[in-house]
Amino acid sequence: MRALDRAILMTIAAASLAAAQVDPPGRVARLNYLAGRVSFQPGGADEWVGAPLNRPLTTGDRLWVEQDGRAELHMGSAAVRLSSQTSFEFLNLNDDNVQIRLSEGSVEIRLRRLDENESFEVDTPNLAFSLLRPGIYRIDANPDSQTTFITVRGGEGQVSGGGQFFSVKPGQQATVTGDQSVTYDLGAARPPDWFDDFCSSRDRREDRSESARYVPREMIGYEDLDDQGSWRPVPEYGQVWFPRTVSAGWAPYRHGHWAWVEPWGWTWVDEATWGFAPFHYGRWAFIGSSWGWCPGAIAVRPVYAPALVAWVGGPRFNASIGIGAGVAWFPLGPREAFVPSYRSSAAYATRVNNTTVINNVRVTNINNVTYVNQTAPNAVTAVSRETFVGGRRIGSSAVPVSAQAVASAEVVRGSQVAPSRASLYGEGRSGAQAPPAAVLSRTVVTKRAPPQAAIPFAQRQEALQQNQGRPLEPAQVERIRAQNPVQSRGVEAQPVRVERVRTLGQETGPQVTPQSQQRMERQARPERVTPEIRQETNPQVAPQPQQRMERQARPERATPEIRQETTTQVTPQSQQRMERQARPERVT
Repeated sequence: MRALDRAILMTIAAASLAAAQVDPPGRVARLNYLAGRVSFQPGGADEWVGAPLNRPLTTGDRLWVEQDGRAELHMGSAAVRLSSQTSFEFLNLNDDNVQIRLSEGSVEIRLRRLDENESFEVDTPNLAFSLLRPGIYRIDANPDSQTTFITVRGGEGQVSGGGQFFSVKPGQQATVTGDQSVTYDLGAARPPDWFDDFCSSRDRREDRSESARYVPREMIGYEDLDDQGSWRPVPEYGQVWFPRTVSAGWAPYRHGHWAWVEPWGWTWVDEATWGFAPFHYGRWAFIGSSWGWCPGAIAVRPVYAPALVAWVGGPRFNASIGIGAGVAWFPLGPREAFVPSYRSSAAYATRVNNTTVINNVRVTNINNVTYVNQTAPNAVTAVSRETFVGGRRIGSSAVPVSAQAVASAEVVRGSQVAPSRASLYGEGRSGAQAPPAAVLSRTVVTKRAPPQAAIPFAQRQEALQQNQGRPLEPAQVERIRAQNPVQSRGVEAQPVRVERVRTLGQETGPQVTPQSQQRMERQARPERVTPEIRQETNPQVAPQPQQRMERQARPERATPEIRQETTTQVTPQSQQRMERQARPERVT
């Protein structure tokens, strides 16, 4: 390769890396189902509140499901269900990594898609579990007995803990006991219980969704559109979804509240059960006498946006609505560009707008754009700053806006309003209970080191007041962290232990012949489990069964991270025996 070509490629790679460092993730999680009492704590906050439906979740956010409670959330096409007495936190959530802290309790994960560059990890008090391919996985963490159960209904995963690793195949269940040093037993998956049945019923609901014909499954919230509206073809926009359970005079982005969610800033949280996909993807159009949602191209992987609206203001507009310096907005229409008010690159602006067939978005003067919805009936919503910042429900709090006021409105970039502590939570979500102190202080094992905990909001508030409604930039965050090294460690930042895994046997072995492959497949079939294991008891693994299960759970080729570790010294005889036992399986 010529030097000039290498220089060009290096420049492109550097530009891509720089963009990735400034751009927010294109993926969040949505809290879409609640039963019983479920508590929520945003990253960097110090209080637990009742979990709000449709709240976008990201790195640092926590959930606590109390006795007899349940919860479900989605990220892209993946579904995560939480059983009762479950402590859950996103240690990391971005376009390439999902890292979940499960301090105790049970989760089941339906993973529909896993790209080559993606990682999906669940961390418990005694192991880290990596999901290696699409499938159905259940993880039960019982820290009191230092036991974690891993059940793989479909897919494949890898357990790392106690300095070793092993794979769990479809139809298998692993019982891992201990902390610094662990023992494990590998057998057939236990029969489904009530929680598995609940998760299966939710999966079937998604599988038969009509909306999956019109939007990609990575578009969070599509499964809730079927029961609350209908799809109709519109010549100008393609397939359009029309809600059928809205009141007279209803308009998008009016029935819900605003929340401060970093790194995006002001984020719309709708109160309708279907109110996620139509407010974070696509565009709204006033068609005939009704509002319809236009999702855009189905072939494009969607990128999450906090709220697809245009903000309006200016002295004349504020004087005309009679509430002083209020806050007002209206929904963007089809093919209108969303211009982020938060830090992002030009490439990000293109990606976030691609579903609406907008390419190479470069909007330098938003006042030169003619917005189709600005003059649509009842489209502009205006509220006082107190209502907006306090996270209060909009609805009846909205101020009537006349046609003259709309005509005098100026389109501005962002709300230009700084958040308060109440902006993290909103109002009216009582009934929360924090997890026990022992749960909050519990260490979990991680394979990947997670990002630093968010700086407490109290430490950021002064800088946010000066930022005029924009999230802090990375340099500002690091400056605050350096000035307050103790206070900036994060609110109740739970410790993690990064697991260093040693290899078992050599990294490579002799080529596997068809005959030896068949013999290995016969040996790796799971044994019939005892009734004690089916009942989720925690028996100590005897030496002979342990040795037998280690032979059955021979690891695959080690990852680069694992190869960094050294092996223990072995004799020539034991080395030959280990080579025969540790031959890698055939990779499909």
